[in-house]
Amino acid sequence: MFMQFNINKKASMLMWTLFMMMAPLSIYMMLSNKTTLIEWVLFNISSTPIMMTIIIDPVGALFSSTVIMISANVLQFSTTYMGHDKFIDRFTVLVLLFVLSMNMLIFFPHLIILLLGWDGLGLVSFILVIYYQNPKSLGAGMITALTNRIGDVMLLLSIAWTLNQGQWNIVHMWETGFWNWQSAAIMLAAMTKSAQMPFSSWLPAAMAAPTPVSALVHSSTLVTAGVFLLIRFYPLMSSTPWFNPLLLLIAVSTTTMAGLSAMTECDMKKIIALSTLSQLGMMMAAMGLGMVNLAYFHMVTHALFKALLFICAGTLIHSHMHSQDLRWMGNITTQMPTTTSCFILANMALCGAPFMSGFYSKDMIVESSIFYSNNFIMLTIILFTVSLTSFYTTRFSLATIWGPSNCNPFIWLEENKSLTTPMLILSSMSTISGSALIWVMSMNQEPLTIGPVMKNMPMIMVMTGLLVAWYMNTQQLKLLPVMMQIPLTHHASCLMWFLTPLSSQFTMKTPMLISHNYLKNLDQSWLELLGGQGVASSSFLASNSMMNMFNTKPVNYLMMPSILVLLTLTLL
Repeated sequence: MFMQFNINKKASMLMWTLFMMMAPLSIYMMLSNKTTLIEWVLFNISSTPIMMTIIIDPVGALFSSTVIMISANVLQFSTTYMGHDKFIDRFTVLVLLFVLSMNMLIFFPHLIILLLGWDGLGLVSFILVIYYQNPKSLGAGMITALTNRIGDVMLLLSIAWTLNQGQWNIVHMWETGFWNWQSAAIMLAAMTKSAQMPFSSWLPAAMAAPTPVSALVHSSTLVTAGVFLLIRFYPLMSSTPWFNPLLLLIAVSTTTMAGLSAMTECDMKKIIALSTLSQLGMMMAAMGLGMVNLAYFHMVTHALFKALLFICAGTLIHSHMHSQDLRWMGNITTQMPTTTSCFILANMALCGAPFMSGFYSKDMIVESSIFYSNNFIMLTIILFTVSLTSFYTTRFSLATIWGPSNCNPFIWLEENKSLTTPMLILSSMSTISGSALIWVMSMNQEPLTIGPVMKNMPMIMVMTGLLVAWYMNTQQLKLLPVMMQIPLTHHASCLMWFLTPLSSQFTMKTPMLISHNYLKNLDQSWLELLGGQGVASSSFLASNSMMNMFNTKPVNYLMMPSILVLLTLTLL
């Protein structure tokens, strides 16, 4: 009876109902700019109350509405993409559990209860990554789970270091003697969940999950949980002198590495994952520069157009017999017009094309970093990564939309209602959300007075990356980028600056050798001789030798047990 209910067909409707309830609340909270705290005491330990706290503020309400809307579209998309799966209802329940964990993380500012949502995200993400149950998915799931487990341990340590305050509410915390250690622990936890260097390798590996999982989990919710945690803690953590410079350095390194790696990648989902990594670095860089409102603004707009990009990519993968290689695709303009249009819109928003949602947040981050006095090297690298984004986006579009088709001629490209409806909804949101949010959100943004050249510098870098990518990818192979001509740099780019082997095979090699030597030298040698198996084999050999010494008569078989008993008693 439970299987006949068809959860997968009702889940999208449930999410849309919740969105209709959350959207008016989030608009009201943003317009009024109010924060509501609901607290009740669960129990007391001596004189310390353990309270359940719910915070309803503009930041949490808007982000929750975004997550619910994206999950409604992704669940509708999954009814076609996962339609042939016998266990689609189990998949839908896992996605709903993920949305529940994300909302627990958003609305509970209590560190101990927030840990439930934090751990729930990691556990459900691991189950969804290993959903296809093959060795590649299991390896990717283990990297994902173990990397996120580092963040869980850091949160547990920060809970222990907050014990002397007598409460774990984020809103009411103050600086203590352990505050430097606690800041480092929270920052490490956010870095693991948001895949910042050196914990970046799990995000492209997690693309082994089904595409609806990638559209929801690895674009807009799980990876932004670390950014959201830092936004919650930012008023307190920004007082630590080393926090902002260190966060800026890590974020700029991450976004540069991801942009360079996406230039040489051929797996469609990995390119989008690396672009997610690049945009997460941009959010962290904005926070490192002190622009926390702009980081949050970019997080919301990025969630919308990145989910759209994953759904468009999922439609292409579904139509190409679940192949993810760019080199097998091309010329989808005439056969898939809706997907092509939405795909171009998502790429334009990602690059920061004027009047798209990504333009308002990304352009404002770059302009603010130019206006305020910052490190010139960091500013140059940020501008360089803007051109890298347009470079790999143009290469991506040339291979899938305008390039020649290299796939099997018998492949049927389809666009049914379950595929086009989520794309059209998310593309409209990716177009209007940036301007709508900048009108509604309460941001104390100072007027920026900069020259026309610096004002247009983000668009100049975008156009530079676009033209260079167009020229290099439409000419002969001799004009390939320098990174693809030199073997070392090509391998470094494909392996994310060697972070992939360093975080997986390299770390497992020494423990594997130690355990293998232990198995050979102890378990299969001395422990076998001295253990029960060795004693049994030696007694068996002794009895056989004694039987060979005497005549084999029936009385000898009767005497052997008594002799063994006498020997045992003598030894005791």
